[in-house]
Amino acid sequence: KLMPDSLLRFVLWCATHSLYRIRVLGRDNIPEKGGALFVCNHVSFVDAVLLLASTDRRVRFMMFKGIYELPYVKPFARILGIIPISSEQRPREMLKSLQTASDAIRAGDVVCIFAEGQITRIGHLLPFRRGFERIMKGVDAPIVPVAMDGVWGSIFSFEKGRFLWKLPRRYPYPITINYGKPLPSTATPFQVRSTVQELLVEAWQARKQRMRPLPIAFVNTARNHPFRFAMADMQNARVSFGSALVRSVFLARRLRKVWLNQQMVGVLLPPSVPGALVNYAALLLGKVPVNLNYTVSEETLASCIRQCDLKTVVTAKVFLDRLKLKLPCETVLLEEAAAKPRFGEKLIAFFVAWFMPDRWLQQLLGAEQKTRLDDLATVIFSSGSTGDPKGVMLSHYNVGSNVEQLEQVFGLNHQDGFLGILPFFHSFGFTGTLCLPAMLGVGVVYHPNPLDAKSIGPLVRDYRLTFLLATPTFLQLYLRGCPAEDFGSLRVAVTAAEKLPDRLALAFEEQFGLRPLEGYGCTECAPAVAVNTHDFRSAGFRQIGAKRGKIGHPLPGVGVCIVSPENPWNGEHLPPGQPGLMLVSGPNVMLGYLGKPEKTAEVLRDGWYATGDIAAIDEDGFLQITDRLSRFSKIGGEMVPHIKVEEKLHELAGATEQTFVVAGVPDEKKGERLVVLHKLANDPLQACLEKLAQCDLPNLWKPRADQFFHVEQFPLLGTGKLDLRKVKETAQKLSTTNGHG
Repeated sequence: KLMPDSLLRFVLWCATHSLYRIRVLGRDNIPEKGGALFVCNHVSFVDAVLLLASTDRRVRFMMFKGIYELPYVKPFARILGIIPISSEQRPREMLKSLQTASDAIRAGDVVCIFAEGQITRIGHLLPFRRGFERIMKGVDAPIVPVAMDGVWGSIFSFEKGRFLWKLPRRYPYPITINYGKPLPSTATPFQVRSTVQELLVEAWQARKQRMRPLPIAFVNTARNHPFRFAMADMQNARVSFGSALVRSVFLARRLRKVWLNQQMVGVLLPPSVPGALVNYAALLLGKVPVNLNYTVSEETLASCIRQCDLKTVVTAKVFLDRLKLKLPCETVLLEEAAAKPRFGEKLIAFFVAWFMPDRWLQQLLGAEQKTRLDDLATVIFSSGSTGDPKGVMLSHYNVGSNVEQLEQVFGLNHQDGFLGILPFFHSFGFTGTLCLPAMLGVGVVYHPNPLDAKSIGPLVRDYRLTFLLATPTFLQLYLRGCPAEDFGSLRVAVTAAEKLPDRLALAFEEQFGLRPLEGYGCTECAPAVAVNTHDFRSAGFRQIGAKRGKIGHPLPGVGVCIVSPENPWNGEHLPPGQPGLMLVSGPNVMLGYLGKPEKTAEVLRDGWYATGDIAAIDEDGFLQITDRLSRFSKIGGEMVPHIKVEEKLHELAGATEQTFVVAGVPDEKKGERLVVLHKLANDPLQACLEKLAQCDLPNLWKPRADQFFHVEQFPLLGTGKLDLRKVKETAQKLSTTNGHG
C-alpha cells in the first residue's frame, strides 16, 4: 500500500475542508457500529470524498470500474477499499461485485452506493437503480438514505454542460449532507428515492444563510453586470442593468412620499419596463408590491384592494383610460410621478445606486425597516377560476428559492433571454419574468398582450430570445401567427397553467423544431413545482429529462407525495402509479392566504400544501396530473373526471386545438350531468357523436347528445387559463335555456 488507509483519509479530509464548507445534518442517524448501506444521490465527481469528510465511519464505496482502473485512481481506490462495478460487466462479474458489498456489510462495514448509477447531467434527481436490492437481499442491516445538496454548480458538477471548466461561485464552497433515518433492508428503490428527495427539501434550508432578499439580489446583480442587457419593450429599447437600478432608485425616491406609512402598495401596469421598475422601486423601499389583475371585474378588483388595504395604486394614464376601470382608492399616474427629473435627482440616484453599501441603501431611500428574507415579498391573487380569488402571501425566501430551483434545472446564463408576456399579477410573471432576470442577470423583453402573435414573433427574433414561458392557449396562437424563423433562437419553451395536449406539442415541434416542455405550478408554490427538461444524450449516456404526458420531476428542493383524497393528512403515501391528491413541500410553499387563517389551515399543514390536483408518480419520479378535485362530477354515485372525457372527445374529433370543455350541472335524477361546450360545426360534431357512442368510455362518462352546445369562444382568465367558473355558468345557462333544467 502507498500509505495507511487512515492517513489517506486524513489527507482527503484536509483537502476537502479547505475547498468546501460542509454542513452535516442528521449525523445521529449514522449507526455507531455494525454494517449499513448508505444510498446517496450523485451530483459530482467528488461526492465520495465529500461523504468521507462528513462521517467518522470508514466507508467503502461502489465505483464505476472504468474510473477505478485509471492508473492515477486505482492505487488510492484499493487503499480505501473501493468496490469496482460496471453495468458492462458480465452477469457473473456483476453479481460478484454486489456479493462483495453484501459480505462487507455483514462483516460490519459501511458501504455506499450512488443508486442513480451516474452523475446527473440534467440537475434533477435521476431514477434509482435496483442494484442495492440485490446487495441487501438476506442482509440484516439498515439502509441509510443520504442527500447531498449544494454540490450542483461546483466545478466538479455538470452544471452548464461541462465539468471543471468553470469558476467556483464561492470559496470555500458551501454544501449540505443530510443523513436520514435508517430504513429497513427491504426498502424499495422508489421508497429510498422518495426519502432522499424529502431529505433534499430539509437540506435546502441551509441555503437560506447565503440568500438575499429580492431588492438586495437585484442591486448586487446590477452592480456586478452594469452594462449587461436587462430589459426592453416596444417603447423602451435595451435598458442595461446599471440603468435599471438607477431608474428604480429614482422612482423609489419620487414615490416614497406617496407610499409613506403603507405596507402594501398597488401596481396596475402591464408587463413592461415601467411596470418592472415600479415593482423594483417598491421592493427597494421595503414595500410589498401587489400587482392587480386588470382583466377581472371592478367588483373583484375592489375586493383585492380591500383585502390588501391598499391606499394607492400606481398606474399609467393611457393604460387606465383603455381599461375604463374605476378604482376605490387613490390612483398615482406614473407619467406624472416620474415627470421632469432634475439634474440633482439624477445625480443622487446615480450615487445611491452605485456607491451606497447595500446594507444601508434601503434606509437611505426611506424604507421604514430593512427587508429580511422571511418578509412578505408580494401578494398574488389566485386566478379565481373556481371561486373568489384568495390573496397568496409569498415571502422573499419563497420567490428567491423558486428562482434558484429553476436555474439549477435550466442552467441559465447571461446569453439567455426571456419573453415576458405573462402579467405580473400571474405568479409565473412575477417570479419568472420579473424576479428571475433581476436575480440571475438574464435579459427579458416585455410585451403587454400575449395574444399579439404578430408583434411577439419579431421581438423573439430581433432580441434573439431563448426562453418562452407561456400557456398552451398562447402556443396555439403562435402556431397560427408566427413564422417558423421567428422562433429560431428559442432553446426552451415551457408551458403551464393548463394541460399541454400532445397534439399541440407535436404541431409546435413540427413548425418550430422545438418540443414544448410541460411544467406544473400553482400560485401557492411561487409558482413552479415540477418541470420537464431536455434529455442528456452522449456516448454511453441517456438521462431522460422529459416524458410525454407528464409534468416532469419535482424541482430540486421540492418534495411531492401522493395521498388519499379522503384522508390526506394521515401520513400514508400511495404507491407509484396510483392516482391521489398531490401534496407539495419545499422552500417555495407560501406563507398562507391573506386574512384567511381558516382557508390556510385547510390546505397547509406541517409544511405540506394540498394542491387540489389528482396526480400519480411513476417509478422514475415523473409526475402526471390526471385531474383536479374541482373537475369531477358525481353522477349516480360515481366520480366522473371532466379532463378524461375532454381528452377522449378531442381524440375522436382529431382536434389539434382546444375544441371541447366539459362542465357539470345539477341534475334531479343523478345529482349531476355533463354538459359540453364546443366550437365544432354541425357535420364534424355529428361524426364525433357517432364515434362517441361506439367508443370504450364507460356509459356514465358519455355526455348525452343533447348536452353539446356551440360557443364562439371559451371564457378565459387574463392568465390564459380557462375561466372554469364562467364555463360552468355558461353551461348551466345553455342547458336550462334549451329545456334541460
